[in-house]
Amino acid sequence: MGTPAPGFCRDCATSVGPNRSRCPACGSPRLLRHPELPELSIAHIDCDAFYASVEKRDRPELRDKPLIIGGGERGVVSTCCYIARTRGVRSAMPMGQARKLCPDAVVLPPDMAKYREASRAIRTFLDALTPLVEPLSLDEAFLDLSGTARLHHRTPAETLVRLAIAIEREVGVTISVGLSYNKFLAKVASDLRKPRGFAIIGRAEAPGFLAEQSVTLIWGVGKALAEKLSRDGISRIGQLQNMEESDLMRRYGAMGQRLYRFSRGEDRRVVEPEGAPKSVSVEHTFNSDHSDPEILAATLWTLAEDLARRLRHKDLAGQTVTLKLKTTDFQSRTRAEKLDSPTRLAQILYRTAHHLLLREATGPAFRLIGIGVSDLHPAEAADPPDLVDTERDRARRTEAALDQLRDKFGTKVIGKGRAHKAPR
Repeated sequence: MGTPAPGFCRDCATSVGPNRSRCPACGSPRLLRHPELPELSIAHIDCDAFYASVEKRDRPELRDKPLIIGGGERGVVSTCCYIARTRGVRSAMPMGQARKLCPDAVVLPPDMAKYREASRAIRTFLDALTPLVEPLSLDEAFLDLSGTARLHHRTPAETLVRLAIAIEREVGVTISVGLSYNKFLAKVASDLRKPRGFAIIGRAEAPGFLAEQSVTLIWGVGKALAEKLSRDGISRIGQLQNMEESDLMRRYGAMGQRLYRFSRGEDRRVVEPEGAPKSVSVEHTFNSDHSDPEILAATLWTLAEDLARRLRHKDLAGQTVTLKLKTTDFQSRTRAEKLDSPTRLAQILYRTAHHLLLREATGPAFRLIGIGVSDLHPAEAADPPDLVDTERDRARRTEAALDQLRDKFGTKVIGKGRAHKAPR
């Protein structure tokens, strides 16, 4: 072991010498040290049990009690505090099951206005540090602090220590921070020591750290792909590190490239500020109102094809599909469904939106129909192999071939039969 590196106190931001085990100013043992500390600038911050933390901030009598934020008996858990988590309660768990696991829990309905206000307060702190903030939700975001040392007169690591202290003091919630040299590893790091965590993954340690982890740590490896990898004898990232990129791409398509790069700690994605696209959508306004499910479905198919083609041209994929309808009296209806994995295939977009359409096309006429996707991902994450949906590979090849024809001869050169009923 080498000599410990100097660092900072995470409770008061005081500089700490290499041989100290506690902060000389406040006595805290929560010290931050790492040999690559001055060189790392990509961060992921994640609020700890955000909704529950805001409620406990406003109701101190709940501080030491298990707290669940969620609906009634037939609802699900939105989030829960860490006391409830020690009893086995988890987000998205049915409320009935959560109550059985933690019968003494206090249950509160979500107060989204309050949570958005806290999120805006946190965002103010982030924007003061760097213009490169990529929010992922109300309670988490990526930051690129490259080049900010000259502005703030401190390293990104020290800036983040001070950020965590300020948010806890001024907003009343705690955050966990992950710091690394790319987004993938920063996100991994922020999950390592929650709550009130600050974890660092440097370049030197990344391959060794990743080698011992499950392949499910890689963003985009869902249940279906994990099962396929397991069938191929691959369960640990270290096994991927010993494989060639061409072999992985031959086996797993575009996702194989992600497996190759991420397993080696490589991630070329940059932190995208809020101006980056958050959704892609298309819509069609009828010349006359329609209530016929077949006409609506046919139009939806042509829109799904258009949307899929736009996603492929933008090198994007979407994981949440939204159906939009507008009635004759201009009332809008939107219905959404989240997929297991991102897609840019018209067949999957249509199938998902058509399922939503069947619930709505029960009588009223519509003057507009649209389809869109949000929760955008890079193209490499699109349509991983699926053991259940065996037609996915065929659809991918078919739609790629159609793209080539349409690019050469025009968008109307060829189409599927289900589009023939669509109004012109």
